[in-house]
Amino acid sequence: MMTKILVIEDAEPLRNDIIEMLSFEGFDVRGAENGVIGVAVANDYKPDLIICDIMMPELDGYGVLDALRKQEHTVAIPFIFLTAKTDRTDIRQGMGLGADDYLTKPFVASELLETIQARLRKRDTLQDMAEHKLRELSDSIITALPHELRTPLNTIIGFSDMLIAEANRLPPDQVVDWAQHINTAAQRLYRLVENYLMYVRVEVITHNHAEMRALKQKYLDHPGSIIQFQAMHKTQQADREGDLVFDLVEDTRVHISDHDLGKIVEELIDNALKFSDAGKPVCLRTSLDGDHYVLRVEDKGRGMTREQMESIGAYMQFERWFYEQQGSGLGLAIVRRLAELYGGRMQLESDLDRGTTATVYLPLA
Repeated sequence: MMTKILVIEDAEPLRNDIIEMLSFEGFDVRGAENGVIGVAVANDYKPDLIICDIMMPELDGYGVLDALRKQEHTVAIPFIFLTAKTDRTDIRQGMGLGADDYLTKPFVASELLETIQARLRKRDTLQDMAEHKLRELSDSIITALPHELRTPLNTIIGFSDMLIAEANRLPPDQVVDWAQHINTAAQRLYRLVENYLMYVRVEVITHNHAEMRALKQKYLDHPGSIIQFQAMHKTQQADREGDLVFDLVEDTRVHISDHDLGKIVEELIDNALKFSDAGKPVCLRTSLDGDHYVLRVEDKGRGMTREQMESIGAYMQFERWFYEQQGSGLGLAIVRRLAELYGGRMQLESDLDRGTTATVYLPLA
């Protein structure tokens, strides 16, 4: 299939020359004589790459780029500015709007062709990376999901079958005990499904420019209250309220949504409780470090090796066959990806048999 290129240029002789040259090189090329027509043609033609002049009547090149970057189906199209303006301020303005390259007039054919090929190669590389990531995600789901679903389902089915068969002969305390097993397995299944959906959501957002732009508008004014509530809720569920230690700074404005911050705290505390014994402290601290809000969770559990920390990914659970811990191992992967979505990061420090410290850095508003 031929690569489609749209040329938006108000100077007809130059526009025709570019179209003729690129057509000779084997491209499928269309032209537009101004920015308004260019946006309309881009929506209909769906080009693989756009070459656009800056100084044009009705709608200039900056307006064209801004309009296309606001639409989901045109936001990722490689965009090359073609202009006689060489001032650094103009270049920064174009790049700030999301232009991929900048070619100044006059130019020779080889310069334009090299610039086009470079942008197309980068586009192909990004597409290959996205497809590889999605294949990994698909393979991981196919490998891990059946087992993770069957384990709690088998518990639910087994105990419910016994209740149905023996209900008339069971003492009340036995009914309660078996019902508790069913409830625990159902809660595990519910959380598993929620985590899978969360991980898929994060991966989808990562490759969706419109969603990423929307995230830039998410701010939270009182992170401390979310952190404290979620941490206490998790320790109460595990009957380990006495193990939780707080050291929180005063509230500030953080670049994250309340839902995603709550999820980060939930997974960090759950991980710390899961891999440490009752009676050992789980310390939750927040602090400010330059332009970042720092959330740190420290446990005194069994810890991880360097290889394990470097291999954190979805659906991996460390030494599960030995420790028989429940869960899909998604927790730290979700925390890492959520932090990265907002321009932050996660850092792990761990010593075998001494504990693990997970630190999340989130940008301040």
